[in-house]
Amino acid sequence: MVRPYSLDLRERVVAAAEAGQSCRAVAKRFGVSVSSVVKWRRRARTTGSAAAKPMGGKHPVRLAGQRAFILDRIATKPDITIRALKAELAEHGTIASYGAVWTFVHRQDLSHKKKACAQPSRIGLMSPGGAPAGRDVSNGLMPRASCSSTKLGSRPTWHRSVAGAVGASAWWARLPTVTGAP
Repeated sequence: MVRPYSLDLRERVVAAAEAGQSCRAVAKRFGVSVSSVVKWRRRARTTGSAAAKPMGGKHPVRLAGQRAFILDRIATKPDITIRALKAELAEHGTIASYGAVWTFVHRQDLSHKKKACAQPSRIGLMSPGGAPAGRDVSNGLMPRASCSSTKLGSRPTWHRSVAGAVGASAWWARLPTVTGAP
């Protein structure tokens, strides 16, 4: 992550700009951008210091006041989707984005994953029955080095044609040959 410039550099830049040098000359002298010089100088005039503003930190959770409602809805209907929960929150007057609702639910350790194996279809077996959660579904269904569109069995063998070999040798014999230097 990017760190702010040091306070020492900021103070020297502001002092040089206040001494009467132009912002462009100060920026070139200290190797910073002109916009940085302007911003640091403005900040020093308004706050008394050119120090950087605090970076990062935790943002307050917007849905903290709705915690009881969300936990109650998930307890009564455990398979509720994030979009449905977002819509119910909007009905109760709390507008929140999909990401905010997902983050809240995830931080409460209430999110769940779908099962790793799907129901078998009538066309063919999609997953082994009774497989534990998290199992790689594709293991055991197809042999390695094949895909769903290939047929199992030996690879076709192509036999050389004697007539083709004779025709090829006759073709090479008819090529003109050039001898001598140009």
